[in-house]
This record gives sequence, structure tokens and C-alpha cells, in this order.
Amino acid sequence: MPAESIHHIIYQKTTMPTTTKNFLAPKGDYKRLIAFKKSECIYDVTCFFVDHYLPKIGDRTVDQMKQAARSGKQNISEGNEAGTTSTEACIKLVNVAKASLKELQEDYEDYLRTHGGTIWNVNSLQCRNARQWCKDHCEPADYRRVCEQRDDLTLANIALILIHQTDYLLKGLIAKYKRDFLTQGGIKEQMSQARRNWREENWRK
Repeated sequence: MPAESIHHIIYQKTTMPTTTKNFLAPKGDYKRLIAFKKSECIYDVTCFFVDHYLPKIGDRTVDQMKQAARSGKQNISEGNEAGTTSTEACIKLVNVAKASLKELQEDYEDYLRTHGGTIWNVNSLQCRNARQWCKDHCEPADYRRVCEQRDDLTLANIALILIHQTDYLLKGLIAKYKRDFLTQGGIKEQMSQARRNWREENWRK
């Protein structure tokens, strides 16, 4: 993926700083990451789904699905914050988010299989329209309204679309973090470079 295109699929339209003299520069506001906003939508859809369509007593799937959705969201934010001092920790946490969403994907697919539903064909008009709508909407409030208007099988497919889109975004995010590491180095390298820069600037005075 070209470096110049990664930024645009990761962050919302507002421009984020890409360079700084501060060797402890933050990765950016995680709440403006499109992947994080999508993960919030997944969490809200999942909470509605399990509360309305799964047994409230005696089914561990309720807690498991909520926890997987929460883990996806939380590890994106924690990974972005950890990236200030450790690219390795950042990438690990984002990968945990990917794994959590993969687990959630399996739960939705299981539900469809055991409740007479099907996963929408990727080339069907229904799926194409839903993919475009999900691509254009990343505010949780939009999905909360949709939850009230759709049945369980439709919601499960919408959740799967959101999960696939978020997984794609997370792959782009990991690629960006890897590129940042190659161009900027780790925290020790950045600290050493900052120290050298400080010495050079102060020796001139």
C-alpha cells in the first residue's frame, strides 16, 4: 500500500501532524482513528444484539461477545497510546484488537448458521449497499438507530461487514506503525538522536 494513501484510510478527514521535533510525539488522537470509531460502532451493535437476541441467563456467549467487542475497541486505543514509547507494544495491542474482532466474527457467523440465516454474498445488491452505507457511516448513533429498525439476521450481517472493514483499517494502521519504526526508529534511537540534536544546537550558542 503506497505510504501517501495509508494516512487517508486511517484517519478522518482532519489533517493529523506527520512530523515533529519531539522524540516522544504521540501517535495522534486515537478517537479520530477511523478504525477506533468503527470499533465503537461494533461494540454498540453487539451490545444491542446480545441483549435482544441471546438468552439473558445461562448463555456465556453474551459475555464473550461483549468482551470481544470491548477488547477490539480498548486495544486500539491502548495500542495508539503505547505507541508513544514502544512501537512493538503498539503493534502487539493492535494485533490483539484484530484477534478479538476475529473471535467476534466467528460468533456472528455461528449465530447465522444456527438460526437459519446466511452470510450475505459479497456480490449481492444487499451486501454492496450495506458495505457502502457502513463505509460512509462511522458514528455509533447511526448504528443504534439501525439496530431498532432491522431484524437479528440483518444485524448480524451488518456487524460482519463492520468487522471486515475494521480489520482492513487495522492492517493499514499496523503498516503505518511499521513504517514509522523504519523511518524514525525506536524510543532509544529517537532519544539518542534528540540528544545529538540538542548538543549540536547548544554548541552553536
